Amino acid sequence: MSAPAAIDRELIVSDGGHDLPGRLRLPPGVHGLVLFAHGSGSSRLSPRNRQVAAVLEDAGVATFLFDLLDEVEAADRRLVFDVGLLARRLLAATDRVADEPETETLPVGYFGASTGAAAALVAAAERPVIAAVVSRGGRPDLASEALGRVRAPTLLIVGGRDVEVLDLNRRALARLPGEKRLEVIPGATHLFEEPGAIERVAELAAGWFARSLAA
Repeated sequence: MSAPAAIDRELIVSDGGHDLPGRLRLPPGVHGLVLFAHGSGSSRLSPRNRQVAAVLEDAGVATFLFDLLDEVEAADRRLVFDVGLLARRLLAATDRVADEPETETLPVGYFGASTGAAAALVAAAERPVIAAVVSRGGRPDLASEALGRVRAPTLLIVGGRDVEVLDLNRRALARLPGEKRLEVIPGATHLFEEPGAIERVAELAAGWFARSLAA
């Protein structure tokens, strides 16, 4: 069961005339903050990301889940794959939570899924202060040349049956210059819908952030 949040509030991220809703949750004894960048066809209400966020909160990590695109934008497949736009929105969200007195001094990490993982890596390359990145079923290859500038410790988590994405992650791993690791979850497909798969993702992410955000 998830621990009750000490703070649970709605925040709006503004970018280019677009207001994007998000939810900030701080558990008692918080020691870090993770922003979630969801993938294509998803939103801040993603049940899988929400499940991972609950495990992080139980471990004393604050979470911020927000919509990278508004409803109209999300219907445009070109924007779903516009990694530059998604990264800009993630940076805007990073600045927004930094305005909150309870989170302004916390070390920050990113958890990205699918195209959101590429956005997280691009944003981390732009902000060397980002303490860690975790990618779930991500497309780090879409981060392109930014991969070589990522200094944050990066964990790539891929399902063993997600063959094409696994190959893309292996290639991206070779291009990341800093601390990095690839974890393959046997039997899992792209959405980690198999029994125990998303729980394993959450466990791996919590361990990675616990170490990296405390460094």
